[in-house]
Amino acid sequence: MEVFHIPSLQVIQAVSGTFHHFDLARELESLGYLKRIYSTFPWTRLQREGVAREHVRTFPWIHAPLMGAFRYVEVPRRIGTELALANVRLFDAWVASRLEECDAFVAISGSGLKTGGVAKRRGAKYVCDRGSSHIQYQKLVLEEEFARWGLAREVVDPRIVAREEAEYAQADTITVPSEFARRTFLEMGIAAEKLVKVPYGVRLDRFLKVGEPASGQFNVLFAGTVSIRKGIPYLLEAFNNFKHPRKKLRLAGPLEPEMRSLLSRFDLSDVEVLGRQPQDELARWMSQSHVMVLPSIEEGLALVQGQALACGCPLISSFNTGGEDLFSNGVEGFLVPIRSPEAICERLTQLADEPELRQRMSEAALMRVQSLGGWREYGRNYARFLERLTGRA
Repeated sequence: MEVFHIPSLQVIQAVSGTFHHFDLARELESLGYLKRIYSTFPWTRLQREGVAREHVRTFPWIHAPLMGAFRYVEVPRRIGTELALANVRLFDAWVASRLEECDAFVAISGSGLKTGGVAKRRGAKYVCDRGSSHIQYQKLVLEEEFARWGLAREVVDPRIVAREEAEYAQADTITVPSEFARRTFLEMGIAAEKLVKVPYGVRLDRFLKVGEPASGQFNVLFAGTVSIRKGIPYLLEAFNNFKHPRKKLRLAGPLEPEMRSLLSRFDLSDVEVLGRQPQDELARWMSQSHVMVLPSIEEGLALVQGQALACGCPLISSFNTGGEDLFSNGVEGFLVPIRSPEAICERLTQLADEPELRQRMSEAALMRVQSLGGWREYGRNYARFLERLTGRA
């Protein structure tokens, strides 16, 4: 059994919300490495994360009311942006004013600029943890994408870009979850030695194969936010061109406002918009689908891919999903270029025409999840990285 022998290593984390940081905190806590984690969520929300109350500090005064408002009303984008910026700036200043001595300070990107500087001046290492592509890459590719669909507007506020790029420059190390995300940082001029890839864990206990796809029809699933960023227009175009007498596409996830007008441009007669789904229902849809398609334009590492594999559902994912870190092209599914409805349609047709191929991929998917690391492995890998960074390895 692996044993860690460095109880003196003390880590402080900061995160807006939770993301994967409480999964990391839980593992660092089990090793005796977690000194504190700061979050913009209230304790009433965080107590389910499994981290001891004594290690958690919260600054919920903007984020929690804002989320409540978003749940019931459509907050104008500009107002939402201003409040989000105020939230991270005030949160960062609040953490900086309370920061204790530590060996490493790990903050999700956008949340640690001021505190990171304080940590470094005190001799600690500052890690900027970026869960997606380089912010400048993200801005450029999404602005281009919105323009393609006649929705040209400011996608990422320049102040957010400036803040994150300042964090990248200040950090001792930038951690990313996938090879795709790492490539975008290299393309944007970040030195390779400043980047460390630590793929996320995949929690699979709630995702199991609980059914079979119906014979005589072909069920296609998308899981995630129904948005331009997720490449939904290309999926709809591919599905419209996909020839099958009994086909069905289900979109499982919340619908972003800009997609409402775009949906009307496509034939939706064989498309079902399910909305947000609880995890048990999502596992059922994955188990009953012949394939899940994730044609994202940009993201870090989409965990729904691992969840689909655990349900025996083959994948068609774009190269910009982090999928290459989860499955092998042509074995458990297919990797395709972004913005390619032709490639998606070709693979849909292949899976529909070759049921034995789909069955092999389904079986390979179930085998693959046995080797995917969970959050425990993610935490151990991150701990090893922090040991090396702080000279304690």
